[in-house]
Amino acid sequence: MDKQNPVYTLTNECHDCYKCVRECHVKAIKIENGHASVIPEKCIACGACVKACPTNAKRVRTDIDKVKKLLFDKKDVYVSLAPSWRASFENSAEKMIALLKQLGFKDVSETALGAQEVSIKTAKMLNEAENGLFISSACPVIVDYIRLYMPEFTQCITPIGSPLMTHAKMLKETFGDDIAIVFVGPCIAKKNEVTYSNGLFDAALTFEELRMWLHEEIIDITKVAKDDKYKFVPESAFEGTLYPIDGGMNQTIRKSGVNDNVQLLEICGLSSLQRSLKNLDINKLDKTIFIEALACDGGCVGGPCISSEKAGITMVSDILTKEKKRDKIPTEPKTVVDYKIESKKVTDSQYPLEDILKTLKKIGKHSVDDELNCGGCGYSTCREMAVALLNGDAETSMCVSYMRKIAVRKAAAMIRCMPAAVVMVDNNMNILEANDSFMKMFSGDMYEIFKARPDGMTGAAIDRIVDFSDIFKTILKTGKDLHKERFPVKNRLFDISAFTIEENEIVGAVITDVTQTETNREKISQKAQEVISKNISIVQEIACLLGEHMVETETLLSSIANDYDDKDEENK
Repeated sequence: MDKQNPVYTLTNECHDCYKCVRECHVKAIKIENGHASVIPEKCIACGACVKACPTNAKRVRTDIDKVKKLLFDKKDVYVSLAPSWRASFENSAEKMIALLKQLGFKDVSETALGAQEVSIKTAKMLNEAENGLFISSACPVIVDYIRLYMPEFTQCITPIGSPLMTHAKMLKETFGDDIAIVFVGPCIAKKNEVTYSNGLFDAALTFEELRMWLHEEIIDITKVAKDDKYKFVPESAFEGTLYPIDGGMNQTIRKSGVNDNVQLLEICGLSSLQRSLKNLDINKLDKTIFIEALACDGGCVGGPCISSEKAGITMVSDILTKEKKRDKIPTEPKTVVDYKIESKKVTDSQYPLEDILKTLKKIGKHSVDDELNCGGCGYSTCREMAVALLNGDAETSMCVSYMRKIAVRKAAAMIRCMPAAVVMVDNNMNILEANDSFMKMFSGDMYEIFKARPDGMTGAAIDRIVDFSDIFKTILKTGKDLHKERFPVKNRLFDISAFTIEENEIVGAVITDVTQTETNREKISQKAQEVISKNISIVQEIACLLGEHMVETETLLSSIANDYDDKDEENK
């Protein structure tokens, strides 16, 4: 696993479902040996794969140890708390600050302070613009998506640092350059923003990491009392707290004031952004259009690590309810971070059509009609899959239809070549599959007709073919397998092994004709019995002869012995 990338895979938990490939907007997933891994140079850390993974194999890199080291090394570490915390936690501001201070942080400030400055600066920029397209720089996923995958619109991203960067600069101007700053929010991509923020802040934690840390420290959130002396520093935010909801940034810009030539649009989701910008010629725009672009549906409250069970409406309501209004919004920002985004296009390899068609044949796509474009592999089309195969990011086993065809062919070949009869029957007692041996064994004069049909016996009623259809009915009803040895049917004997394939739906049977075998066995048994009887007779005859011979011998020897005894008596 790549610990450097914000998202990585626990290989042992990944079970080749390809759901992450399907959900990844930029296909930054590589499949190897059936397991998915993230391609760091393509990943925009949107968290779609993390939210989609059914086995929790996709994980977010934890930076808790990094933050603990900051607390150990630095005297003062401040939290930049995302305004979406109200959607994630039930706590009051005082209690939230108390929890963070208990972990060792010096103080807590709202990222929304930086958001307010960004809105003021953006409103001024839009009013001064003639015509053109502007895209907000607030969402790091959107920024990375555009610079990597739609680089032609990189110039349209507002050259202003994100609310977090702006807030970090404000904190350092207020409390000194030697402080450390840790962002806490629902966003994974903020971990990437650390690397290109030019040192403005030091680390980013998700709300899930914060909960994990509190659990590790055995801090019961419900038992930490709020302390009224705790306040956000250097002050509480106002309209900037609206940023985490869809359209929240535009609301703050409207409050700052924009002229009639400016149109403010909201787009949530990478797919929506892509569709909105497709075929757009920015040079033909006769108005100033600003897009508040957020990667997550519903805004930051729909972030991958929001760590909340609240309903979406409740989250938005909590944000709106807690907004503090001010009488007048400044026309000039206190702090601005000038930030220019550089494009870094991900270049996909281009392959000739010949190579793509050749690769398609490896997954059983020999013609356009074979290209199902079912999306089972995670790619939208079979040709996208072929390109991924050429790139080394995919495996042929990902094609569900191809693997199914292989499995069916293997099974069909095995069934076809089996000398035993094989049949499968559905719960309507109709034949689903029957091999040639079954047709030969039971179709009689109809064999040639069935064999000539493309589907063979498929659809035929089993009770019209065999005289033991009750066996199939029994298994469909009970779900228990049956084995009948030397089962008599008319003048034949069968060994029948019947079994469940799908409970109460499909049963199968393997049938062997053992008539000839049993007949041969009886003949052999009869012959053996005849041989045994004959042998017994011979043995008995031999025994009788031996018995007569033994009597004669015994009589002779007794006579000789008596003669010797008489002579001995005379000599005395």
